[in-house]
Amino acid sequence: MTARTQAPEAVIVAGGFGSRLLPLTARRPKHLLDVGGVPFLEHQIARLAGAGVRHVVLATSYHADQFAPVLGDGSRWGIRLTYVLEEVPLGTGGAIRNVVDALDPDPDAAVVILNGDVLSGHDLGAQLADFHTPRGGVPVDVSLHLVEVEDARAFGCVPTDADGRVLDFVEKSEHPVTRQVNAGCYIFRRSVIDAIPTGREVSVERETFPGLVADGRLLVGYVETAYWRDVGTPLALVEASRDVVLGVAPTPAVAPADGKARIAPDAVVATDAVVDDGSGIMARARVDAGATVSGSVVMTGASVEAGATVVRSVIGPGAVVGSDAVVEGATIGDDARVGSGVRLAEGARVDCGVTV
Repeated sequence: MTARTQAPEAVIVAGGFGSRLLPLTARRPKHLLDVGGVPFLEHQIARLAGAGVRHVVLATSYHADQFAPVLGDGSRWGIRLTYVLEEVPLGTGGAIRNVVDALDPDPDAAVVILNGDVLSGHDLGAQLADFHTPRGGVPVDVSLHLVEVEDARAFGCVPTDADGRVLDFVEKSEHPVTRQVNAGCYIFRRSVIDAIPTGREVSVERETFPGLVADGRLLVGYVETAYWRDVGTPLALVEASRDVVLGVAPTPAVAPADGKARIAPDAVVATDAVVDDGSGIMARARVDAGATVSGSVVMTGASVEAGATVVRSVIGPGAVVGSDAVVEGATIGDDARVGSGVRLAEGARVDCGVTV
């Protein structure tokens, strides 16, 4: 089969340590954190399945043993899920090259690549169709999903010409050359993956893509400004989860909540507690009488005791927010405890097992 007709394969790069998300990632990979009521990777896998992908390879490293028990073999999405371990850190390009033996050997096969911490609502099927459209009879080597942002100073920029051809990759600057930025979803021709060096760290953003442009290879930008968020910090995780629950972020993994929150069937929420603004209350969690949870994620087995207030925060598995405590814009690690009446300000983080 040609790349035009065969079902594409996909690679999710899921090996990062998630240091920006500490302490939530001290005991698990960031890719399995709860977002909108399900582990984050379920949003990506469901979207790939909806675009016709039938084989997904997870490039794992940190806490690699935790993925399979949560995600299984992929059959519940109608796909095959393969796990490939990255023994030492190899960078984004090296991680992709490391899984090559798990992919179809056809050099013209299309391979979708996703960064494992991006929540996106863009039309992947349309990007695939665009990838399969030659420019002047020349087949595309790499397609990059690009989004336009209001202020591109915090991002590397990707300028394109009138035909969508990528012209350059420009580092962060106070004077960006374009508002188009890399959104973390690529489609590679399999032969491009084969050419990535082995045995060392390789960055697709800093080495592979600029090298391909310099060699005159055809890289195109697929510009679509749909919902997009890098879920790389606690605040971003909270906002992404809220957006999923309220239906702002389109995802095939879960339907928007019927009301203002998503509450697991076995969670216990007191009748006079307030849970709103897109909050997610996970399995076996508890919200006691008079407590308020607003725009927050309360993870598995965590407790918010009587009269406590939790706003725009993440409460890790097994953690406890004591009675009448106020937690606003904070991140509470696994099995930590916020004492009764304690107030935590914006940006506070409490490590796993710690009492404050």
